[in-house]
Amino acid sequence: MNPHNKSIDELKQVAAQVRRDIVRMVHAVNSGHPGGSLGCTDYFVSLYFRVMNYSTDFKMDGTGEDLFFLSNGHISPVWYSTLARAGFFEVKELATFRKLNSRLQGHPATEEGLPGIRVASGSLGQGLSVAIGAAQAKKLNKDNSLVYVLMGDGELEEGQIWEAAMYAPHNKVDNLIATVDRNGQQIDGSTEEVLSLGDLRAKFEAFGWHVLEADGNSFETLLPALDEAKAATGKGKPVMILMDTQMGFGVDFMMGSHKWHGVAPNDEQLNKALQQLAVNEAADY
Repeated sequence: MNPHNKSIDELKQVAAQVRRDIVRMVHAVNSGHPGGSLGCTDYFVSLYFRVMNYSTDFKMDGTGEDLFFLSNGHISPVWYSTLARAGFFEVKELATFRKLNSRLQGHPATEEGLPGIRVASGSLGQGLSVAIGAAQAKKLNKDNSLVYVLMGDGELEEGQIWEAAMYAPHNKVDNLIATVDRNGQQIDGSTEEVLSLGDLRAKFEAFGWHVLEADGNSFETLLPALDEAKAATGKGKPVMILMDTQMGFGVDFMMGSHKWHGVAPNDEQLNKALQQLAVNEAADY
């Protein structure tokens, strides 16, 4: 039921276009979070253009469809662009990002009725709990579809994450594929400096998760990991992907630094970024 199912070469073109959208969106309003958005672009493009089963005829309950929840809602630019490029709403609406009365708020919300968004997010630490609840609802409804959720590694410092991490294996929530964007950066610096996360694989395995690791900036390794994750569902354990990315990936002067967590590029920086993300400019909104 995925309306796209693109090849890797096609996915790379979509990812370049999404990255162009991201830098243009945050530049236009001098506000937003480009770093994590750029780093997670390949993951979003993989889900919506290859992996998930869904319909662009959006219905809130998502019966018979795979669901996706974004826990670290501040990286909304990458989600909005991906949804638009996948056909949930018109691409030209991206020009309203973070403006008054826009459906594309800084953090995703439901009151604006934007197709693709099922829960308000951005209050960090809550997304895993939401996804577990949705996954359990699917089980109760005899719905064999899957639930996906993305978290930032910085938000793993929130206690609620670990309550949810304990709950899911105990209740055999095995229709859930959670992913941690392990870029090692958060708003105040590196995660190692702010509060070391230690051995995440050992921690989640100790809680009872089936854990995989992947390079989130390479379709050649990310897609097989997502396929392996799907194959691991239905076996009594929730699935966790520890996804290594670089913040700002695709724009050389933004890569690997927490300084671009929530800073918009100026005119000169925007032009430099767009030169590095060369695609058909006619596709820009």
